[in-house]
Amino acid sequence: MPGLAPGMAEARAMAASKWTAQQIPSQAGKTALVTGANSGIGYQAALELARHGAHVLLGCRNAAKGKAALDRLQREAPGASAELVELDMASLASIRAFAAAFAARNIPLDLLINNAGVMALPHRELTADGFERQFGTNHLGHFALTGLLLPQLLAAPAPRVITVASIAHRNGKIDFDNLQSERSYKPWDAYGESKLANILFAKELDRRARAAHSKLISIPVHPGVSTTNIFANGPGDKSVKAIAVKLLAPVFMQADDAGALPTLYAATSPEAKGGEYIGPDGFMEMKGSPKVVQPRPNALDQAVAQRLWTVSEELTGVSYPALN
Repeated sequence: MPGLAPGMAEARAMAASKWTAQQIPSQAGKTALVTGANSGIGYQAALELARHGAHVLLGCRNAAKGKAALDRLQREAPGASAELVELDMASLASIRAFAAAFAARNIPLDLLINNAGVMALPHRELTADGFERQFGTNHLGHFALTGLLLPQLLAAPAPRVITVASIAHRNGKIDFDNLQSERSYKPWDAYGESKLANILFAKELDRRARAAHSKLISIPVHPGVSTTNIFANGPGDKSVKAIAVKLLAPVFMQADDAGALPTLYAATSPEAKGGEYIGPDGFMEMKGSPKVVQPRPNALDQAVAQRLWTVSEELTGVSYPALN
């Protein structure tokens, strides 16, 4: 580029290549479900999908917070098509009720954004079904929801399932002898396990889809470190890690709309491919623009993924139908 100092042309080209929400292609005619859509990354993903023409279902467990989010979305994207649906990812009964109600509509589901989650709860809590709350909400709930919605997903022309994981998977371990933290509970260990399970599930779903020559693609993503309510509702313990997270968060965090970009890229970009792992491109993947990143080897163990799948079917009572 004439007149630019050496390296300036490359820097400008790199900046121009950064993916933004403005690059989302039209989503007109598509139906999308976003779990945990009342705030944070879930809300921002729902907002942008609606802005670009999708009919978006905001899956929320709290009706008042969900209504406030829907009102906000309609103010920020006038004329957008969106609705509130009751969906508690910590309750198999709620998940089954929603899936049955959606099936009764007899319409396809183009996009499923498995986003809802809880983080580093200071004390071990149980879901309505007796699961440790982080593992039950973050993994088992979404495993069940995806399986129950598969017929509607497969009725869509090009369905995508996006599952939101975390850089916390790096310290995660799937301990089948302590899967529900029943023997010992450590807040961050339980969170890391649930987020590792998200990636193992998403990649295993995509492998099974490819083996079945299915049109469905499954993509795990992570938002880096974003300013969302998961921090306000999560680490309440007084550990060094919890204190460090809260002290350093303002320095390393990005806003929730930026944190939603990996989710939106995976959900909408023609370049996104099934089985890829999408995260921010910045320092230690804490923030930045979406790109393909590499999870730790513990997220690539197919034997563990297959065993986790079988255990998840047993725990939830949800068996996946054929993927083709």
